[in-house]
Amino acid sequence: MLDKILPLYGIQPVESDVQLFGDGLINRTWKITTQSKGYILQQVNQSVFKNPQDIDQNVSRLKSYLSKTHPEYLFVSPLSGSSGSSLIETSEGYFRLFPFVENSHSLNVLNKKEEAYEGARQFGRFSRLLNDFDVKQLHITLPDFHNLSLRFDQFTYAVENASAERKEKSKDLIAFIMDHVDIVTTYKNIVERNEIPQRVIHHDTKINNVLFDQNNKGICVIDLDTVMPGYFISDVGDMMRTYLSAAGEEETDLSRINVRKDFFKAIYDGYMEEMGDVLTPTEKSYFIYAGKFLIYMQAIRFLADYLQNDIYYGEKYEGHNLNRTKNQITLLEKYLELEPQLENIIGKIAIQ
Repeated sequence: MLDKILPLYGIQPVESDVQLFGDGLINRTWKITTQSKGYILQQVNQSVFKNPQDIDQNVSRLKSYLSKTHPEYLFVSPLSGSSGSSLIETSEGYFRLFPFVENSHSLNVLNKKEEAYEGARQFGRFSRLLNDFDVKQLHITLPDFHNLSLRFDQFTYAVENASAERKEKSKDLIAFIMDHVDIVTTYKNIVERNEIPQRVIHHDTKINNVLFDQNNKGICVIDLDTVMPGYFISDVGDMMRTYLSAAGEEETDLSRINVRKDFFKAIYDGYMEEMGDVLTPTEKSYFIYAGKFLIYMQAIRFLADYLQNDIYYGEKYEGHNLNRTKNQITLLEKYLELEPQLENIIGKIAIQ
């Protein structure tokens, strides 16, 4: 397949080393190494991203804006092929080729609070540099991706239509989610009352979407497919969900799930170093809520999938999504228990 794709970018396959690259779950990715340069080739997953052209247009518009306003920022965007387009359509699907950023690396696991700080600072920097960009110019690449109201409705539908067996196995988890529906109510108020502005938001702030230099300092953010209008709670919340615990979402030993308060402070310090002068007072008051928002939403998405016989995420073993739900609910419980301490760490900010 790649023997036909690479020549469209002027690269000869026989003169290149081609290796599968990264741990991404959405797009297929390869590293291409020629005698003089390195590249990253991606095939866009059209089952997830229905309109790859929208992603391409978004990235092009952001690149044009940043090249004029902040030319010093390393914005990793697709290269143009021989046709002049940066998105190439073939019988195999849509492909993009990126330059490989030499002397850079990404992390899959956070071991140090300094790494959390750098990751948060880079995502904050990304939104800050695009603060004056007209967010209405961006396409919605994943409709309702972080729409908690919709996710909750989908969850309640899944509960109503689940088999008796699956409903029985998850009854305590269902009860926990229903007991914390105030998290959904808060989100509805944010949206319906226009309490906070929409911004250019990354929406996928896992640490492996940050490039680091050889000194483990952040360089820039990558994987821009989910960049679209959104609320800052999406980016901060996803960092809380994926940075705070030393154990990831696949961990089945629930005793290993924890909330590292020093990592929470690192996320706050890094993000606010860039966005502290940009966020409104009301946004700042929702900083801790961001963690509840995203962890809760992921828990109900995992559980809804389990109740619907694993039609979305699939399962690698029986009860996989049930275990993922238990993992996320445990994380949320730990987070809620520590909320007073988290408020003391950053200073509670009243809604203005």
